[in-house]
Amino acid sequence: MDGRHALAEGDVVLQAKHYHRSGLSALKSKMKGERKAIDAMGCSRYILATSVSLTPGNKAALAEIIGPALHGPGDIFGPGDLNALLRKHPDIEKAHQKLWAQSTAILKSVIREAIEEADGTPVPAVLAELLPRPQRAASGPSFAPVERDMIFLIKATPLDDEFTLWLGPKLEAEGYRVFSDILTLQPGDRLRRQVNQALQHRAAKVLLVCREATLADRHVQDDLDIALEVATELGDPRFVIPLRLEQVRKVKGLGDTMPVDFVRGWGEGVASLVDALRRQKVPRSAGPTAIHPNWEAFRRRGAIPLVEEAERLTSNWLRVSEAPDVIRYYEGVGAIEGRMLDRAIEQFPYPCALQRSGFITFADQDEIDVAFASAGRFRLKHEIPLLEFVDGGFPKLGIQRQVASNLIVAMIKQAWSAFGKEKGFLEYRYSHAVGFHASADQVRTGQRVPWGRQGDHRSSMLRNVAKGHIWQFGVTAMPFLRPFWHLRLKARVLFSVDNGTPSGLDIDDPKKLHRLRRSICKGWRNKQWHGRMLAFIELMSGEGASLRLRLARDAELVIEAAPMLFTSPVSTALPDLLDAEQEETDDSTLGRPDGDDGVEE
Repeated sequence: MDGRHALAEGDVVLQAKHYHRSGLSALKSKMKGERKAIDAMGCSRYILATSVSLTPGNKAALAEIIGPALHGPGDIFGPGDLNALLRKHPDIEKAHQKLWAQSTAILKSVIREAIEEADGTPVPAVLAELLPRPQRAASGPSFAPVERDMIFLIKATPLDDEFTLWLGPKLEAEGYRVFSDILTLQPGDRLRRQVNQALQHRAAKVLLVCREATLADRHVQDDLDIALEVATELGDPRFVIPLRLEQVRKVKGLGDTMPVDFVRGWGEGVASLVDALRRQKVPRSAGPTAIHPNWEAFRRRGAIPLVEEAERLTSNWLRVSEAPDVIRYYEGVGAIEGRMLDRAIEQFPYPCALQRSGFITFADQDEIDVAFASAGRFRLKHEIPLLEFVDGGFPKLGIQRQVASNLIVAMIKQAWSAFGKEKGFLEYRYSHAVGFHASADQVRTGQRVPWGRQGDHRSSMLRNVAKGHIWQFGVTAMPFLRPFWHLRLKARVLFSVDNGTPSGLDIDDPKKLHRLRRSICKGWRNKQWHGRMLAFIELMSGEGASLRLRLARDAELVIEAAPMLFTSPVSTALPDLLDAEQEETDDSTLGRPDGDDGVEE
């Protein structure tokens, strides 16, 4: 016993096992030997810490060996878990010298705090790393030479924040070090001196965001003056690179400098910019790329504010309301022709899975006798309660719990596929799943499908034309058995070339389909996605209140056609300028909000 909680209710016991070099097998062997001692302690909770690296599967195996004293795999802590706890509780790390003696982050923190305490003016860490180190010589103070390895972004706040948050991480992903005032997370003028100092000594290139309002900003003008002075000192006429986000007047001091054009599209602009930086040999990291966390921290800080009002939310979850009571295993009697059995299972219209010398299905004996007569005779060997099968597997057939769950999920997927085909939906195989879309036979292009009950009557389109392409809305259904049985619907959008026919010309290029989704669906707001999802469900269910997936002739899975509702304790202060019907016909929902009609090929 290496630790014991003195204040908890009951005895909470901690044991630490090193076994760093011996590995997992030695640790498992040791824990098997200690099982009796653990049970004898009678503790209310047992916690294991080890220096052996562990995967989730390793933890699950150890949990079975340790027994009920362990509340779950989460009470097993490997080195990764321990390091994560230290990162979460830096005060613990700082309080114990052996933990931080070799920690660069803690040493930097200690030194920075001491400097700030002496100076009285805290400097953000991300900026402090860029400042030149002062040194004293006989002639007076000076700055130690440092490498120019930073790309500085000159922009207006908050006008250009969205563009900067988009561009900065993309440049860092290419290996460049990027600095913007966003990274300091300290708005105001009190850090201007340090920012300007870093610009003078560390900038390899300066990127100037060019909008009329940006160029009129006083701070932007000051930073540009400094950048032009540095360009003259370095003798680099291309030191400042303008990024044109709109048509602007000529910028004083830049003459006829060719800007990088972001007007046609940000994606095209960043590609041109990266190419220019490479040709101009701007320093970048040759090792693994890292995105600075302050980009995301700033994004969260400027997120939409919360309102202390409860809000009802419609999910994409469809609850399973009914399922068969049992699942059956049929065993072959006498000689069974393997190929004939495979063919019979393939032709069987309901879910069925081979298992040992027989198969698992929901069908009864009479149905099996008819459907599998060509492959041989099969008799009912086991009739297993379905929930028991999912929760515990079936050891008599060598089926573990996870295998049983996976088997039922696969059967539900098979039943869903048969249901979609029977209803006449268009099937499309994506890279990892199958989606069903409203076909031209079911819904005309531009037709609105009504949906909504209990007074909320609306309509949404499932097929329409945008930018010379027909888009077709659809879904992929993903079965889940926990925390309860349900289907989660994932929205899909498929495209074809509008050639004047109802269905259009199929597109076989996955990359082009991806680009079309990114461009045409960019302006769709939550109301469109939500409405089209409900219209699709309405089309699937018809006049009924449920979807019935056939698992056998006399067995079905009944799924509620109305998505589950959840209640959020808070809501967001989002503008809601258009009502539900206006949202569906608003031009910005049918393509890019900027009105660009071109589709990138």
